[in-house]
Amino acid sequence: GLIAGVASAETLSPDQVKFEDGAVAQSLTGVAGDPVAGREWFANRKLGNCLACHQNPDMPDQAFQGETGPSLEGVADRYEEAHLRGLVVNSKMTFEDTMMPSFYRTTGFNRVAGKFDGKTILSAQQVEDVIAYLKTLKDQ
Repeated sequence: GLIAGVASAETLSPDQVKFEDGAVAQSLTGVAGDPVAGREWFANRKLGNCLACHQNPDMPDQAFQGETGPSLEGVADRYEEAHLRGLVVNSKMTFEDTMMPSFYRTTGFNRVAGKFDGKTILSAQQVEDVIAYLKTLKDQ
């Protein structure tokens, strides 16, 4: 429909995302992220699977939180929004040797399974939602 066409025109494709010192200043969608939805994407083990590597004290009900990546307690106090966006889109632009996946990238991978070729892990709006959620994680 017409609305979908308008919305998709606003959405940056992965190859349009501009990094500056690991940060991405421009919203991927031009639409504010929803922190409630972002919390769901964050906790979803089949989507971002953030908890596989990160501890998040905001989710004490979630068992088996990882210790590979840093704890996300107070992450909003450590990083500006643009840097959070850069880390979620492609953390390798900040941390070259990180194991963290690039959640909004379609090129530069080795041996991608056919059903995932050309697809991002998270949609542009899911990235914006996760960032909106991460911005709520301030030091207590």
